[in-house]
Amino acid sequence: ERVVLERHPGLQEELEELRGQAEELSQKLQRMGPVNLGSIEEERELQNRYDYLTSQQNDLLKAKEDLHQALTKINRTTRALFRETFQAIQREFQVTFKQLFGGGEARLVLMDEEDVLESGIEIIARPPGKPLQPISLLSGGEKALTTIALLFAIFRVKPSPFCLLDEIDAPLDETNIGRFTQALREFLKD
Repeated sequence: ERVVLERHPGLQEELEELRGQAEELSQKLQRMGPVNLGSIEEERELQNRYDYLTSQQNDLLKAKEDLHQALTKINRTTRALFRETFQAIQREFQVTFKQLFGGGEARLVLMDEEDVLESGIEIIARPPGKPLQPISLLSGGEKALTTIALLFAIFRVKPSPFCLLDEIDAPLDETNIGRFTQALREFLKD
């Protein structure tokens, strides 16, 4: 080694640099610890687990998309059915209101036409001889009769096998009780 170094003086520096790199690599190797011979099998198991979880994730994402599409379809159908039913109840309400009050005018108003499924509904009524106004401004008997008209309208559009009316006529005066019982008799024919 000495002879070679004497003949080639630049090799000494190169040899020192290589020894430093070898020492550094040796220390890195010691820090790594012993070789895990089962790591290849562990990697294979982890890859299988990863593939399985990725497949499950893809299935869930597809199910989420399918559910979103189903909800969109349900909401679209529900909105259409709601509007159709609302209009039918609106027509029956106007007829029943006129029948119970012996005239006048009534209508149902959606508070939010854009979002009918979350919209409130306002009841506007005008008994004969009174101005058109929200139901909250009517007298107790007028409110009761308007509510009865709405109830009958709903039952005409969507019949129920039975209905219990407990003291529904309590706030009504004699004239309105007569109108109510007449309307109830006609209602029972259907």
